[in-house]
Amino acid sequence: MQAIVSLDRPITYTGAELRSLWAYETFGIPGDNIALFAGPCSVATERLVDTADRLAGDTIEAARMLHVIIEHFDDSLECAILRQRLLIAIIKDELTTLGVQRLLRRGDDIYQDDRKLTVSIATKSPVSTLIHTGINIDPAGAPVPACGLAEFGVDHAVLAERVAEAYLSEIESAAVARTKVRGVP
Repeated sequence: MQAIVSLDRPITYTGAELRSLWAYETFGIPGDNIALFAGPCSVATERLVDTADRLAGDTIEAARMLHVIIEHFDDSLECAILRQRLLIAIIKDELTTLGVQRLLRRGDDIYQDDRKLTVSIATKSPVSTLIHTGINIDPAGAPVPACGLAEFGVDHAVLAERVAEAYLSEIESAAVARTKVRGVP
């Protein structure tokens, strides 16, 4: 698995980026990968992957987010959802280590009190499973009460590096764990 942290230019997340081979086409990273970048978020209702949100006419908006897109070349949506929850737990742990208080993980999202810090979805393509998580840097324009990294004094570049490293470590550790156990009858 490879990681790319690309913070040199803003990339707007519209939902179209959540597709197979996006990181390969955009950054030249083939295979399983985690790509982190920052930029605005503007996901129209018709682009939403969550059917309940789409049927409700929701949108996702924020002036600036740290975006994480993960692609694994397997076909288990359940595994992708569990990886998504792992990613959210990693983000919460890293933010706590960086001094952010009163964070609460509810499923696949992180809140501070009743203000939403993240958006996240896991889905499946014909060739891979995909995760997108957006972490508000500046939540201006969000359609719900929201908070952001700037308010907490967290440097999103530092968080990006820490999250990428921790996720890669967990995935590599799981791969090693899988190879050292014997089967049972």
